[in-house]
Amino acid sequence: MSLLRVDNVFKHFGSLIAVSDVSMTVEPGELRAVIGPNGAGKTTFFNTISGFMVPTSGRIIFDGEDITTVLPARRVWRGIARTFQITEVFPELSVRENLRIAVEVAAGYRMSPWLSQEADGEIRARVTELMDTSGLADKADRLVGELAHGDQRATEIMMALALKPRLLLLDEPTAGMGDQETYDITQLIRKLHREQKLTIVLIEHDMRVVFHLADRIMVLAEGKMLAEGTPKDIAANEAVQAAYLGKTAA
Repeated sequence: MSLLRVDNVFKHFGSLIAVSDVSMTVEPGELRAVIGPNGAGKTTFFNTISGFMVPTSGRIIFDGEDITTVLPARRVWRGIARTFQITEVFPELSVRENLRIAVEVAAGYRMSPWLSQEADGEIRARVTELMDTSGLADKADRLVGELAHGDQRATEIMMALALKPRLLLLDEPTAGMGDQETYDITQLIRKLHREQKLTIVLIEHDMRVVFHLADRIMVLAEGKMLAEGTPKDIAANEAVQAAYLGKTAA
């Protein structure tokens, strides 16, 4: 059974049709990329999957359950986590503190005034595991707001991972990064996909990242699906190549 199925989703804002009859199926363990120019409807499409927007029509099915109108927080508990175009972290807190907050929320301790010694130990161990996975251990006690953009983004991704998702949505994870930061984040995403078998759907403008990572690619244009297929299929698609990829992608 597919982990995620999007069936004929439309999203209208008055007379503006931001997403028009878009369908997508994501299998467990797949890494799917969604690409397209600015204004193509990518983030709106993501928002319908994560619950920040309810589709005007169509359905969102996650693990066999219709979640079309389910609130975002409840989707998190069902196993969907996401990051945003603008990095969402607590800049005045350290990496360790940011991750601890996410781990405590995932463990159900958000409203607890105190923790047992056993629970505290489990949380500390999970935070250490996340820092080791991300390569942030040597920056554990630095304020996130003082870190480079790539490290802030890595922190945000690990906060999402702390929620133990079965589906991770990444909205432009390498936006605003230089070559080395882009490489580092790409390697982290690949690690999560391959080693932890995490199902990932990402929006991305950097075609180097898309073709390096994705199992399948969906191309949106003016709110509609222009093409869908493997990286090889998309690179060979004349309409996509002419519109977004250029001759270098072939």
